[in-house]
Amino acid sequence: MNKTNKTWLWLVITALAVAAIAFWCGSCAVSSANGAEATFKASTTTALLFGIFVVSALGYLLGSISVKGVSLGTAGVFLVAILFGYLCTLPQLQNIPVFDSLFIADSSSALNGYYSKIIQNIGLVLFVTSVGFIAGPNFFKNLKKNATSYVLLGALIILSGTLVAVVFALIPGIGPEFSAGILSGALTSTPGFSSALEASESIGRATDIITLGYAIAYPFGVIGVVLFVQLMPKLLKADLAKERELLKAGVAEQAAEKQGLFCCDTFGLTPFALAVIAGLILGCINIPLTGAGYSGPCFSLGTTGGTLIMSLIFGHLGSIGKFSLKVGNGTVKVFREFGLMLFLIGAGVSGGVSLVSEIGKSSLGGMIVVYGLLGGAAMTIIPMVVGFLVAKYLLKLSLLNSLGSITGGMTSTPALGTLINTAKTDDVAAAYASTYPIALVLIVLASQLMITLMA
Repeated sequence: MNKTNKTWLWLVITALAVAAIAFWCGSCAVSSANGAEATFKASTTTALLFGIFVVSALGYLLGSISVKGVSLGTAGVFLVAILFGYLCTLPQLQNIPVFDSLFIADSSSALNGYYSKIIQNIGLVLFVTSVGFIAGPNFFKNLKKNATSYVLLGALIILSGTLVAVVFALIPGIGPEFSAGILSGALTSTPGFSSALEASESIGRATDIITLGYAIAYPFGVIGVVLFVQLMPKLLKADLAKERELLKAGVAEQAAEKQGLFCCDTFGLTPFALAVIAGLILGCINIPLTGAGYSGPCFSLGTTGGTLIMSLIFGHLGSIGKFSLKVGNGTVKVFREFGLMLFLIGAGVSGGVSLVSEIGKSSLGGMIVVYGLLGGAAMTIIPMVVGFLVAKYLLKLSLLNSLGSITGGMTSTPALGTLINTAKTDDVAAAYASTYPIALVLIVLASQLMITLMA
């Protein structure tokens, strides 16, 4: 398909999607005003599904736009989701099914944000578990070979971001809470964000400013790393075919598949589900970090860390006795992309709503956004640059191995998906999976220590 035809296709599909939303919303608004039944009477489930797939269609179309070979990819879904999150806050669109189902913007409702959080967490579980199964067969051998490099990179990335956050917190009017929120957003770390909230609550400090910092910095945290992993190969004029060979040479070959194994289903959905179950259980284990015990700040792997670790173990083992733990390549690839899409929709809608509501609460008004954007950009860019320079010139890692490690160190789920598509190989997932755990632990600790020590 040539460029002109692709442009027309994009415009036609976008126009149809916008027309469908406008017709539905108009129908609901007119019918509501007249006290009559809507032309389209849809259940909450139907409206929710409609919203999910409208956002995904428009997002992928936006992500397909390429400027000099660089595109947003799946991150386009995130930007469209943020727009929908904003629309959810408009009074004129209240009670319109497609918006109300994605995010109930009524603070009095117990379901406020309920659906978007479910979408986000389901997507996160699908994506991370898929990554674990993809990386699992080579993970432990690769980690044994490059353990020092991965630990060092993860630590340097989080440390450099934290140092920027500390300096930013010292600026009059900023404070550690806002800066900690920006740091967790810049590194797209939900566990870091949750940790900052818990630490602030434990010492009786306000948490709204943390949410604001997270909401402001999160969009650039997603887009920045996505663009970085696409731009670096182009700036370095890298031969990706050669880089794929270097990466493959550094990764142990998978063991030969065992014969005579029992498979519950053709696609491997059973071992996938078992890994998720085990991972969710592991992620719920809390470890106290202070003498206050479980009433004080605690550390847990959470949904992401637990499912990643268990899927890595399942992928590494391949079987238990005669019971196969293999998941089909097609299954993990579809779940990986579909999960990433759902995660970005849930996170984007919530982020759009939070951004609007928290700015309204701030005494600084719109200027708080400028401060947050500048700080967030620095906390995203500086750790990436530091990590890349150390990986390339000190650790002598290959380009794709370096970029895979950076996506893990930045705890960037969307960037890994983009890197896999850019590199055209799933092998980069091993570097992500190796660096991610150390970064996860350190960002949680950094968020807590910033608030408790600087308050």
